[in-house]
Amino acid sequence: MYESRLRLFTPEGHLLPTPEESAAQERQLKEQAQQRAERLAEKLRELGIDPMDL
Repeated sequence: MYESRLRLFTPEGHLLPTPEESAAQERQLKEQAQQRAERLAEKLRELGIDPMDL
């Protein structure tokens, strides 16, 4: 039991994420990647390059 819930651990003792935790992490990674892409596109525009032309 971990935090009053049955949880799975790897043989090395690492806590495995629940499906909900995995989904939340995936959403966060997707948002971070999208924000990075937006920043890079803005930088290209500042340099006079249209990102849609690449």
